Amino acid sequence: MTFTRILLLATASAAVSLHVGGTLAIITGETPSEETLALRRGGLMQAQHPPENLIHVEIGGLRNDKGQVLCAIYSSADGFPKQGDKALARANSPISDGHAVCDFPGLKTGVYAISVFHDENSNGKLDTNFMGIPREGVGASNNAKGHFGPPKFDAAAFRFSGSRLELKITVNYLLGIAGRTADESCRRTSWNTKSITCRRNCCCVSRGK
Repeated sequence: MTFTRILLLATASAAVSLHVGGTLAIITGETPSEETLALRRGGLMQAQHPPENLIHVEIGGLRNDKGQVLCAIYSSADGFPKQGDKALARANSPISDGHAVCDFPGLKTGVYAISVFHDENSNGKLDTNFMGIPREGVGASNNAKGHFGPPKFDAAAFRFSGSRLELKITVNYLLGIAGRTADESCRRTSWNTKSITCRRNCCCVSRGK
C-alpha cells in the first residue's frame, strides 16, 4: 500500500458522522463546542415548531383608564359585533395611558372581524341608552363604523394568512362629550314636554309634566 493511499484512508476515517443531542454533527478533526451544539439544536427546534399564529390588536382612543377593554373575534357575520357568545374567541385587557392590547393566538388562516368596547364599569357588558346607542366606547377592525346601527361584518372583515398580524383599532364614544357620561351630558340639556330633546350628541327623553 502506497503512502498516498494510506493518507487518503486516514483522512476519510477522520470524517465520521456522529448524532449528538438530536443534531447531526460532522467531526472533521475538531469537536464542536457546547455553544455550537446549542445553536444547532435551537435551529432544529425552530424548524420543527414554527411560530404560533397570532393576531395582535392595539386599542387606542380610550378616554380614561377605568374598567377594561373587552375584545371578540368573529369568523362570520353571525352575532357580529354585539353577541359575544357567538364569537370565535374573546379576550380582555386592562387599560394604561388610554391604551389596551388584546391577543388572539392559535387561529387558522381565514377571514375574521373584531369588535371591542370600553367596559368602563367592569360589568362585562356593553351599556346602552334607551335607544340602544352604546354609552361606552366601541370599535371594530378596519375602524369600521355603522350607519344608523353597528358596523357590518363585511366592513370590518380582514384576511389572516397565518404567522403574526398586528392591527390597530380606535375606540369611539357615540354618547357623552368631553369625557362625561351620557347621563351627565343629558343633565346639562333642557327638557321639552312630551318630546325628545337631542343636543350636543346627546338624546334625552322628556319628563313631561
